Amino acid sequence: MTAVAAPHPANNARLLPSVGVLTGRALRIYRRTPQLLILRIVQSVAFLLIFRYVFGGAIGTGTMRYVDFMAPGLLTVGIMFATIGTALGVAEDHVGGLFDRLRSLPMPRSAVLTGRVLADLAMTVAVLIPTIAIAFVVGMRVHTDWGSALGALGLLVLFGFAFVWIFVAVGLLAGSVQAAQGISFIVMPISFASSAFVPTSSMPGWLQAFTEHQPVTVVVNAVRTLTQGAPAEALLGHSTGYYVTRALIWIIALTVVFAGLAIARYRSR
Repeated sequence: MTAVAAPHPANNARLLPSVGVLTGRALRIYRRTPQLLILRIVQSVAFLLIFRYVFGGAIGTGTMRYVDFMAPGLLTVGIMFATIGTALGVAEDHVGGLFDRLRSLPMPRSAVLTGRVLADLAMTVAVLIPTIAIAFVVGMRVHTDWGSALGALGLLVLFGFAFVWIFVAVGLLAGSVQAAQGISFIVMPISFASSAFVPTSSMPGWLQAFTEHQPVTVVVNAVRTLTQGAPAEALLGHSTGYYVTRALIWIIALTVVFAGLAIARYRSR
């Protein structure tokens, strides 16, 4: 008698329902522990208020008001800090054996990471929206049209998507929750060594070579020119299209590289 091969588990369940179930599971974790979301919002708003009222009077930004210069940078950096929890949650699930149990179930393997990414991206947007509202309360204004403003918002969400994948990869590669937390704080020097809070022209020449071309600066400048228009272009030295194009290239590159690393690591376990 000829043996019949068992069907691959991935063939026994459709992708979208599986992604929906796993996204819902991750979102329920946030709903049951709302302090995770609240702390991220408080952290983002606290940074906004500190730079608006403590450092704002000491930093020169040419003809631009400092709040209009700083707010796009703060929103971009806030996206990065909001996604740090992704690395910790993925590391906890990985070390705790959850991913091993999910691999034994009849569902597509790609659904596991996709569900996590979508849930954490939703939480990142949930942090971004109230931070934008507070930025307007403390004086930020958009000096372009609504289309450009929505383009800036979309760019921030895409940047968040890329960083969720970065921290999924960190969580899978770290080996422990403590290691994932330590690695994740690399965002601190990267965020401050950028144009997020001060013009790069105020930095030493050797540092400018790095800050002007790293992805945080490029995305910040894209958001800044989309929301502030000609004054930002004059200060930064290039057009909005220049920065938006470079920002999209960085976002695509980061997503492809770190999603590839995360998927390879998940499949190898």
